[in-house]
Amino acid sequence: MSARQTLTGALVVLVSALSALPASAAAGAGAAPAGAAPVVQSMIVGAGGRILSPARSVSANATSVGVARHSCAVAAATPLAVLAAVRRAGGPGYALRDYGRCGASPANSGALFVYSLGGEMNRGQDGWEYKVNGRSGSTGAGDPIGPRGDGGRLSPGAQVLWFWCAAVAGGCQRSLELSAPGTSVARGGRMTVSVRARDNEGRASAVAGAIVTLGSDFASTNAAGQATLIAPGAPGRYQLAAKRNALVPSFPETIVVG
Repeated sequence: MSARQTLTGALVVLVSALSALPASAAAGAGAAPAGAAPVVQSMIVGAGGRILSPARSVSANATSVGVARHSCAVAAATPLAVLAAVRRAGGPGYALRDYGRCGASPANSGALFVYSLGGEMNRGQDGWEYKVNGRSGSTGAGDPIGPRGDGGRLSPGAQVLWFWCAAVAGGCQRSLELSAPGTSVARGGRMTVSVRARDNEGRASAVAGAIVTLGSDFASTNAAGQATLIAPGAPGRYQLAAKRNALVPSFPETIVVG
């Protein structure tokens, strides 16, 4: 079960809805010691697969966020700290509710709940969810015990995805993941890539019919989730990406053509 569903189900009967201010803040990341702020990859995908904030590197520092006219501390190396870092860098605004007693200590921020992001508000069972390296968290985004509740926070280089969850059968739509044979290819050369989709628990399966792009070339994956692309004729750095209707697009990869 996702962190959003766990938090909502456990706490919604205890609290009336609070108005929240859009949060702006700092950073947040790192499965290292408490307080460490490693650099992670972030991306925000809205309803219908619309990219609200493209993949970027952010330093997920400890920060504070505004909730119902007061300030709440957020630990470094948490998904909420990442969201705050994206906002600080010019990314989409968001709004929070507190289903606990957040305040000066980040230890009390585990029940902070993102109910609006980029102007898209939760409705019914659909709403905002986060994944770390393709797996949904089981705790609140600001919980200092980490996304899996085991004390491990975000590690340097982790991929932190915030996405609009279209709830189906107790879960969300799957998210795409790209795998390339390398990070470089000769000009005009062929590159065969694989595309998989991960469910809430991070279980992966091959995806047919995903559209993969590299420069101006594109191809559709076969039943094994593979597609072959032709590299551009001009040298440079190009993005490799995958998307498919009703699924969350992949984090892009950078391919050097030389």
